Amino acid sequence: MKPFLKTSLTAMAAALTLAAAPAQAQADDWPNRSVEVIVPYTPGGATDSVTRAVTDRLTQRLGQTFVVTNRPGANGTIGTSQGARAKPDGYTFVTVLAAHTVNPHLYKLNYSDEDFTPVSHMADLPLFLFVAKDLPVNTLEELVEYGKANDGMLTYASSGTGASAHLTGANFSHLAGFEMIHVPYKGSAPILTDLLGGRVSMAFDPILVPMQYAKQGDLKVLAVTSTERWADEPDIPTVAESGFPGFAMNSWVALLAPAGTPQEIVDKVAAEIAEIVKEESIGERFKNAGFVPIGTGPADLQALIERDSKMYGEIIERAKISID
Repeated sequence: MKPFLKTSLTAMAAALTLAAAPAQAQADDWPNRSVEVIVPYTPGGATDSVTRAVTDRLTQRLGQTFVVTNRPGANGTIGTSQGARAKPDGYTFVTVLAAHTVNPHLYKLNYSDEDFTPVSHMADLPLFLFVAKDLPVNTLEELVEYGKANDGMLTYASSGTGASAHLTGANFSHLAGFEMIHVPYKGSAPILTDLLGGRVSMAFDPILVPMQYAKQGDLKVLAVTSTERWADEPDIPTVAESGFPGFAMNSWVALLAPAGTPQEIVDKVAAEIAEIVKEESIGERFKNAGFVPIGTGPADLQALIERDSKMYGEIIERAKISID
């Protein structure tokens, strides 16, 4: 090898080593100050509760404060956008829901999946199919039969266009073979009021609040959208085992980092969360918020995001759903 070429290659290798050194050093002593976790939803909600359960334990385990910052608005896109623009140094993360895979199909966003690195699929949020008590059905099979006999007459509620409950209902309607009318609401409270009053036929909703009314006989619950039955309510069948094989449409909560965040930091956080969600006290907090602990890492979360983005995109296109 010619001397000048050898010298040039040696200099290039040294330069690359020096460029990588700060990032490696940064990862080695991380965290050495507080870490911000952006929650793009309001304080006190289920997403906020799950995030704080995890960040409380991260603070204890890693010796630095994990600070939750709520940035609500526009179906989670405001806070998510801020996360996308954050410095990728391991000191900013963002919590997202399944809506993260829906929003690109409905909104013009100033960020994309390429602006994030997946960290952890922290928990799932199964939805339960609650129906008005006067609806003359007691099983999902009976609902399908009744719906076909009353095509276009049944209504289903959700917290807004593009919400998980809306798209779950739209997909169920398509697979069941009868039309239902979507009724969007602003929040869960008015949904429950109208469902109890029989002004709306049904809703796919988390278990937390409606189940107490089902136990009192004021509502009926026909199925759960997860792949497995809810552990505390084993008599409620899944949609999949009630005539819709393969049906699984959970919402979920996950943690992302800005793209370019050192992989060593991403993997460390994912490993910590995998251990945290196994703790009995955390599992209880999740269950009380209607969530199931998961704790899988970056590769599984990336696969989930890709799968749900495809699924929701197909539902939105087929049902011609748009934000007015």
